[in-house]
Amino acid sequence: MSNHVVSVTEKLVQPILDEMNLELVDVEYKKEGSNWYLRVFIDKPGGVDIEECGQVSEQLSEKLDDEDPIEIPYFLEVSSPGAERPLKTQKDFEKYVGEYVYMKLYEPVDGEKEFEGTLVSFKNETAVVEIKIKTRKKQLEVPYNKIAKANLAVTFN
Repeated sequence: MSNHVVSVTEKLVQPILDEMNLELVDVEYKKEGSNWYLRVFIDKPGGVDIEECGQVSEQLSEKLDDEDPIEIPYFLEVSSPGAERPLKTQKDFEKYVGEYVYMKLYEPVDGEKEFEGTLVSFKNETAVVEIKIKTRKKQLEVPYNKIAKANLAVTFN
């Protein structure tokens, strides 16, 4: 059910975002406590503002009312992904080379399954991440298909 809601929402929101020159980062539909939330994360270079989120929310809400893919009450939230933006697609990885990232893998690479480091490159479906272990630096080559979760991370130097 939730996959259907996500795909219908992606289909409905994309034309709105195209018209406003915004990018769809992610859609999630999940239950928290007794409430269901449909969250749409949008972005653009320089970030989105509250007005843009409001416009997308208003237009998407109308389209969702017309299509009515969700039978139960839910809350619609449209926001920017914030500082810890998820990296979902290969395009995201290419775009954020040089940034500090957090990654969790399906299986370990060089004994590492969860780590933070600098995304050095992304080529041929492989991310190269430089991590620090105590005082030494180590580069991990991580195949894209082994990445369970990745997002930009906030670093405190």
